[in-house]
Amino acid sequence: MPTNTPRPHAVPPRIGVIADDFTGGTDIASFLVNGGLSAIQVTQLDEQKITTDVDAIVVSLKSRSCPAEEAVALSLEALRWLQQQGCKQIYFKYCSTFDSTAQGNIGPVTDSLLDALAQDITLLCPALPVNGRTVYHGYLFVNGVPLDESGMRNHPVTPMRDANVMRLMEAQATGRAANIPCSVIDAGVQAVLQAIADLRQAGYRYLVPDALNSTHLETIAEASQTLTLLTGGSGLAGGLAAVQTRGSSSGNVDASEAGKPANGGKTVILSGSCSVMTNVQVATYAAQAPALPLDVAGCIERLADYVSEVAEWVCQQQGALAPLVYSTAGDDVARIQARYGAKPASAAVEAFFAALALKLAQHGFDHFIVAGGETSGAVMQRLQVGALLIGPQIAPGVPWVRAANAARFFALKSGNFGDERFFFTAQDFYQKDNK
Repeated sequence: MPTNTPRPHAVPPRIGVIADDFTGGTDIASFLVNGGLSAIQVTQLDEQKITTDVDAIVVSLKSRSCPAEEAVALSLEALRWLQQQGCKQIYFKYCSTFDSTAQGNIGPVTDSLLDALAQDITLLCPALPVNGRTVYHGYLFVNGVPLDESGMRNHPVTPMRDANVMRLMEAQATGRAANIPCSVIDAGVQAVLQAIADLRQAGYRYLVPDALNSTHLETIAEASQTLTLLTGGSGLAGGLAAVQTRGSSSGNVDASEAGKPANGGKTVILSGSCSVMTNVQVATYAAQAPALPLDVAGCIERLADYVSEVAEWVCQQQGALAPLVYSTAGDDVARIQARYGAKPASAAVEAFFAALALKLAQHGFDHFIVAGGETSGAVMQRLQVGALLIGPQIAPGVPWVRAANAARFFALKSGNFGDERFFFTAQDFYQKDNK
């Protein structure tokens, strides 16, 4: 039976995931599938019950940088829907760089989920060692550099000015946070279980375990199986998959076939991220392929006409490599924000990419490589993609996915994921016909 054919729902899904953006949803889904669990990613909630027999259901929201009250409302709606699907353990997925402001949204959403589930404690585990995100003594590091000294320090939407996860959480939440140090994680599952029990007794609400490698994540995952709510990046989800499939010979070896990109069709690359790695990826790609920098003034002052102009340029590119349209990066970000304001400029860029994606889809483009969580969310919402089938990994946390309701394929990349040749590598999975 094809892996993308619905089957009668045999058992309730093991894990229900609430992801705070679209790239985060594909990120965690790919780690679950790569670890041997089956998963479906949902981007639109409705009353219909999921009938496909899967181990995990991932709900992708667009709640990372919206007002905290809106993020809470969206997350609680997703929680209720996942409970209706039979999910027993809930996982709140946020970025491995703990993207948030002093007001949230990680803290308020976590608190609302804890209250709704009548729980008094949860884990905060942003670590993703395979992508250079580690936690030591409660401090979050990016490729060995403290978070507040990395490129995230000057992020245009969620600048991170502290690397201490406990302080970051306590500033935006209602309870106390404590660290579970490496020495406890290294001592094994029983030691972690005892630490959780002791810290719960002491009144702590959020526990931040150290994690430097995949073995640490598997230990944490095994110790946290009885917790109703988990929060973190995709690393812990990979640990959960490893623990739940340990010793099993019935892994979902064909799971990634469901979202594999098809040969033929037209491809476009849309980059709305200004992250350090995406800037490198754009520069590397633009040196060899057609690339068009975005005019933010055009997005704000004459959106419809500008979308048509850019769409015409994209359609004219007929080389072997897909055309790239990318937003301004580097020093230009400050200049643009000073002229238009940070939020209006960001909203205008999202609106542009969403409108451009729709127009290109009308022109036959069916493979979309999208960089940036907010950009990915805007594109997927405009194209009305309700559910995604997970395909093969391009890079850790970035799979190809297929729309469940149409022959359209997407590679949704979080800003700092992938290496410098990511845009090239993504296209190596299939043959293109951009004429």
